[in-house]
Amino acid sequence: MAEKEQADRGKAQEAARALVVSSSPHDFSKRTTQQIMWEVFVALLPATLIGVWSFGFRAALVMGLTVASALGFEALWQAAARRPQTVGDGSAALTGLLLALNLPPSSSWWICMVGAGVAILLGKMVFGGLGQNVFNPALTGRVFLLIAFPAEMTTWLVPRTSGKLPETFLGHGTIAWDGSGNVLAGGVSSQGVDMITAATPLGLLSEKGASAITDVSFWDAFLGMGINGSLGEVSAMLLLAGGVYLGFRRIITLHIPLSFLGTMAVIATITNLIDPNMYAPASIHLVTGGAMIGAFFMATDYVTSPIHPAGRIVFGIGCGLLTMVIRLWGGYPEGVSFAILLMNATTPLIDRYVHGRKFGFVAKDTGGKK
Repeated sequence: MAEKEQADRGKAQEAARALVVSSSPHDFSKRTTQQIMWEVFVALLPATLIGVWSFGFRAALVMGLTVASALGFEALWQAAARRPQTVGDGSAALTGLLLALNLPPSSSWWICMVGAGVAILLGKMVFGGLGQNVFNPALTGRVFLLIAFPAEMTTWLVPRTSGKLPETFLGHGTIAWDGSGNVLAGGVSSQGVDMITAATPLGLLSEKGASAITDVSFWDAFLGMGINGSLGEVSAMLLLAGGVYLGFRRIITLHIPLSFLGTMAVIATITNLIDPNMYAPASIHLVTGGAMIGAFFMATDYVTSPIHPAGRIVFGIGCGLLTMVIRLWGGYPEGVSFAILLMNATTPLIDRYVHGRKFGFVAKDTGGKK
C-alpha cells in the first residue's frame, strides 16, 4: 500500500512540474529563440551581400565591427552582472547586423562601437535583456548616433558601380574626401582622393523636391543598381524577398509590413497628385530609404510590437503615417527609425485597447436592457 501511495505521489509531483504558470499570452512553438534569431539573420544575408558588393571593403568592415561589438558588449554586461552568457542566442549578433545595415558604409570604427554599445547596453540590457526591452535596440543605437553625430551619419558613399571617380551622381555633383576626412577643394580631380560621396535620393527629395530626382530609376532602386544610402537601403527587392521568406516561414506575420507600406503608399500617392514637382510618387518612397528593412525586419520585432493582429495593423499604420510626415514635412529626409521607435512607445497602449476575444467568459444577459 505504501509503495502505491509513493508512486501516486511521484506522479502528482511530475504533473505539477509540467504545469508552469506564466503570464499570457500562452503559446507554444518548437522553435527556440536561437533558431528564430539566426533565421532572421540568414534572411538578411542577401541584402547584406549586395551592400558589400556595392560599397566594398568599407561595408564589410562596418558589418564586422558592429556585430563583434554587439557580442562583446553583451558578454561584458553578463559577466559584470554575474549572469549566464546569452551571446549564443543570436539576438546580439542580429542587433549588430541590423545596426550595420542602418549605418553609412563610410562609418568610422568608433561610430560602429558606440552605436553597438548604445544598442546593447541602453537599448536592451538596462531593461533586463532580451524580451524586456521597450524600444528596438538597433534603432535605439542608430537614432542616438544620428542625433549625436549628424555629420558622420549623413555622409553617403557613391557605389562602386558608378565608376572610380564620378563627378556627378543621380544628376548632381559629388564630394571628394582625402584619407583624413577632409573635403578636397579640387574635387575628384585632386590628388589623394580617398572616397566619393553624394546626396541620397531622399536627401535630394527633402531638399529640392521631386523635380531633383528625375534621374532616380525605380528599377535601379528596386534591384539595387547604383543607389546610395545606408547598407540596408541598397536593394529593396532582396529585402522584400527576405521579408516574404520570414512570412512564409511564419517567423513574422505580414500585418505590420503591409499596413506600414500601404499607409506610406496612400499618403505618397495623394501628395504626388497634389504637387508632382514637389512630392515623389509612392513607387520611389517604397524602394528608397529604410522602408523595406524597417517594415519587414525592424517594426516586426516580437518584443516591441503589439501581440494581436488588429493591434499590429494599427501599429503599422502609425509607423507609415509618422514616416511620411517626417519625410515630407520634417527636418530629416528619412523618418522610418523615428516612426518605429515612437510607435514602440505606444505598443502597451495598443495591446491594452486592441485585443482579441477573452476565452472562458460568457456575455451577461441583460434581458434586452442597455
